[in-house]
Amino acid sequence: MFDDIRPYRDDEVVAVIEKLINEKGLQASIASLKMPRLYQALPQLACTIVKWSLKFRAQKFHNIKQIQIEVAKYLHHLIKKSTDGFSYSGMDNFDNTKPALFISNHRDIVLDVALVNLALYKSGINTVEAAVGDNLLHQPWVADLMRINKSFIVKRNEENKRAMLKASKQLSAYIHDTVANRNQNIWIAQREGRAKDGIDKTNSALVSMLLLNKDKQIPIADYLAEINIVPVSISYEFDPCDNDKAIELAEKEATGSYQKQEGEDLKSITQGLIGQKGRVHIEFCQPIQGDYADSKAIAAAIDKEIISNYKLYDSNLVAHAKLNQQQTDDTVLEQLNKRMENLTLAQQHWLLTMYANPVAAKQQLKL
Repeated sequence: MFDDIRPYRDDEVVAVIEKLINEKGLQASIASLKMPRLYQALPQLACTIVKWSLKFRAQKFHNIKQIQIEVAKYLHHLIKKSTDGFSYSGMDNFDNTKPALFISNHRDIVLDVALVNLALYKSGINTVEAAVGDNLLHQPWVADLMRINKSFIVKRNEENKRAMLKASKQLSAYIHDTVANRNQNIWIAQREGRAKDGIDKTNSALVSMLLLNKDKQIPIADYLAEINIVPVSISYEFDPCDNDKAIELAEKEATGSYQKQEGEDLKSITQGLIGQKGRVHIEFCQPIQGDYADSKAIAAAIDKEIISNYKLYDSNLVAHAKLNQQQTDDTVLEQLNKRMENLTLAQQHWLLTMYANPVAAKQQLKL
């Protein structure tokens, strides 16, 4: 029933890794990243070196847990190199003996869920199965790479409404089955696509999808208890992709649209992983429990948790003050100005706006 979207299982690992090692697209991607000069001059040689390196390294992987331990080691290294500190709290806000559906704000394509996983892993809690949209999986090998690391596929490119409804029902059933019956944690972003403008708002259509699997006679409160939604608030002091996001937002404002370049998602993933992020904090919030009128009310409750638990940094406060022509901290403003030095005035405005919006959201919450 779920074979086309579920993550790979332990008994599939060896065959999938073998397939990935021989995948020319993966070899080329790694070669261009790790040895750009050699790849430019002698692409075939660079790809062969990558292939044999992968073959050697992959010998130790026979199950998903071994892969996850390796990913955790890489993340520790990444956090040391690209942040000024990673913190998390709120583990006592939810019953971690029960499986949960973690719904977080979405700022980075890969890192959001990776950091949620790291916080859970360091707390001795089972890592999540992560939702990934098929719009990011332009090549079959990318899907294989995701599914071998506990990701499941969200179909977004179905050809008509009937096919989309069928895909949504399948996804809803899969999420319920995974949490309620298989006792496995799940992560999904609160909306499709990153919140490039810094506005963290849950799409009520996402909640409607989650409720598609609910029998009509089951009260919403009972179904919410079964899927156990735990909102998660992720805060980055600096966004490594802030320039690219500001350019996109300014172009959309000026022309009404933005055309993605080929390979742009891969560039964003790479930049998000290795770029400097300052401090990063994750807050696990109170579960969404009780009775709600509809999916919009549930979405609003998730938003309230995420916004109220969002950790504001000086980068947020100074950007907000600058836009509102208030007194600012010159040191932080200097950092922001440096980040904006190659941007037009319209793009600079959008960069400040994306940092300022979480402050505005918190102020709105208090009204």
